[in-house]
Amino acid sequence: PNGKHATFARLRQTMGTCYYDSWIFHTPLELRDENRNNKFCINVYDRINTGEIYPRQKLIPELKRTGYKKPLYRQKPLDLFRLLLTDSRAETFIKAGYTKLLQRIMDSGWTLSIDNYFQSIRICIRNGYKIKDAIMWCDYVDMLRFFGKDLHNAKYVCPTDLKAEHDRYVIKKAKANARLEVEKQLEKEEDYRQAKERFFGLMFSDGIISVRVLESVAEIVAEGRAMKHCVASYHSKADSLILTACIDGKKIETIELSLSQLRVIQSRGYEKYSIIKTNHCISF
Repeated sequence: PNGKHATFARLRQTMGTCYYDSWIFHTPLELRDENRNNKFCINVYDRINTGEIYPRQKLIPELKRTGYKKPLYRQKPLDLFRLLLTDSRAETFIKAGYTKLLQRIMDSGWTLSIDNYFQSIRICIRNGYKIKDAIMWCDYVDMLRFFGKDLHNAKYVCPTDLKAEHDRYVIKKAKANARLEVEKQLEKEEDYRQAKERFFGLMFSDGIISVRVLESVAEIVAEGRAMKHCVASYHSKADSLILTACIDGKKIETIELSLSQLRVIQSRGYEKYSIIKTNHCISF
């Protein structure tokens, strides 16, 4: 009734955490508890797959009082029953009809995840908010936390259009991550200057197209933004020199040159489309 349990089983012949069910069949059935005598600090018997489950259930009164009926929500019976008997928050999920959310949090590890969401879930219950997509809602709350939003405020945790708000924050987080990546790259400005300073000021022109070396990490990042391709981290390539090609001051192409081979490795225009012929670049 209090969620405590014991395992009645034979001994096993295992390799670390592999082959959990390699039973030694001549050993007697005894009470087994591996929490205290294995270096992995887990009860290995809990990790054995349940397999087929007998469908008819006879529940103790303590389980019936939690509101549990029959579904297992894709969990092992022992895990679900033990949770319902030891953590009243699981009972709250079932009585509020948040069974998909219960499944989602158990799938991701109840102990690790429940504290991240439960206070927000209480706000949802208090406001009669129905969470139809548990995975999306949890992802949305994670992004709210990332941006420091009030997770006790129904304005945020009970959106009228969950998908629209989720998608908006996905875009917002992608931009934030991009800014963090740029800041991370800019911290390497001095390393880039020391490695490539001898090439700064180098420029070629055939009268129409002019090609010059990008002289800072900031310039390389700006080049990637302007041309919409992933050149921002190329400054860290020891054997590469990054150049930009322009016509009348307008960027038309980004060029990666191998210093050891003195040849163009790749040449990409706007959104990765190549404009300049490679031979034309080499002829410079």
